[in-house]
Amino acid sequence: MIERLTRRKTETAARGAFDRKLLAPMMLGSILNPVNSSIISVSLVPIGAAFGAPPSQTAWLVSALYLATAIGQPVVGRLIDLFGPRRLFLAGATLTGIAGLIGLLAPNMGALIVSRVVLGFGTCAGYPAAMSLIRSEARRTGQDSPAGILATLAVASQTVAVIGPPLGGVLIGLGGWRSTFAVNIPLAVAGLLLGARRLPKAPREARAAKEIRLDLPGMALFAAMLVSLLLFLMEPRADRWYLPVLMVVAAAGFAVRELRVAEPFIDLRVFGGNAPLLLTYARALLVSVVSYVFLYGYTQWLQDGRGLTASQAGLAQLPMFLTGIAVSTLTGRRTAVRGKLLVGAVGQIAGCSLLLLLQPHSAVGLLITVALVFGVPQGLINLALQNAVYHQADPERMGSSAGLLRTFLYLGAMVASSANGAFFGARADTGGLHGLAWFMLAVTGLFLALTAVDRSLGRIGADASSSGASSSARQPQQRKA
Repeated sequence: MIERLTRRKTETAARGAFDRKLLAPMMLGSILNPVNSSIISVSLVPIGAAFGAPPSQTAWLVSALYLATAIGQPVVGRLIDLFGPRRLFLAGATLTGIAGLIGLLAPNMGALIVSRVVLGFGTCAGYPAAMSLIRSEARRTGQDSPAGILATLAVASQTVAVIGPPLGGVLIGLGGWRSTFAVNIPLAVAGLLLGARRLPKAPREARAAKEIRLDLPGMALFAAMLVSLLLFLMEPRADRWYLPVLMVVAAAGFAVRELRVAEPFIDLRVFGGNAPLLLTYARALLVSVVSYVFLYGYTQWLQDGRGLTASQAGLAQLPMFLTGIAVSTLTGRRTAVRGKLLVGAVGQIAGCSLLLLLQPHSAVGLLITVALVFGVPQGLINLALQNAVYHQADPERMGSSAGLLRTFLYLGAMVASSANGAFFGARADTGGLHGLAWFMLAVTGLFLALTAVDRSLGRIGADASSSGASSSARQPQQRKA
């Protein structure tokens, strides 16, 4: 009897422990996109100088990455739901390495843009794969709310964001701006090695592909809808009226297709009946507009408007990322998201207000204060959104749901890129920065209002705390069709 009880306890302990060998590939895959988002921020001005391109053209290096990623994230996420994370993770790492090689050898801006498109598709698999692995481990261990693992991913992304701009400045100083593209080659090699050795082969990978029906027409219509929308957002002009029209037509076709097909790419019935998840996506769009306007617009102003070098501009962002890491670490294990979102919104409002005080000769202390204030929402909001999706999404579609979260984040990044191009002309001057600050205040106000009226957020933390340590009884907050 004693031996039997001891054996049961041992088996329960083994079953209840998250497989730590998964952490390294999960973190590496999930940081590939953030590191390329942050490292390019200090490369835009040197690239523009090398090719004689103004900010409105170098902005395409940002837009190309997010256009590809916004389309690819839910597509790859759905493939992960069907085939498991391993195949898609390895394919993404391969594309990331190819993108780094293209950027290293690029002879012109067109080749650099191609590199960023390939990079966008290559980095699509990391985050949905990580979320899918977390969900599968939660199912295996009975821990339906692995807040510690989610916090680890968030802190990893924050840490990479810290490294990105300073690393970009150092690399530019040592080997020029091309080195910021070449860094993806060793990262891709590491991803291939870790993915091949540590990621499990899903049972469904052994099935013949014919057993699973891919909704290729739905994916194509989804891509056409996003491409039309995002191309218009890049340059919103009256003579490009046909792009919104194409977007509406593709959206209508997509809706008809997804409602009729037996195995849809995105089950609109599930999403239509899950208002909390839809509101989370809306908040992700709004908050990313503010975050990316600050990341790229403020960094360009530091160089053009304040006269800092690329290395100095990268270091000026360091306090924001360090604050974000500290905040994520301190609050990461708390499942409740509503308070984090509200405090984060107030922090963004405070940071945007400080931008209105900046002048071409503002003291370094004020620049540091701006970065510190923006670090608070940086550490709170992204983690809160990630936790919200984990609890609100259908577990069987965790990959595509996580991918859609990134799609809305990158859609916000595209809006931010368009805003930067609209407020900055030939150079990023102080007047343009102040205009961006007012724009950011309006967006943040809408984010705050949308969060304040959403009572469903309060149930996430309440459900987690009321269930205590018995996580096996905990169920994600969601609706199924």
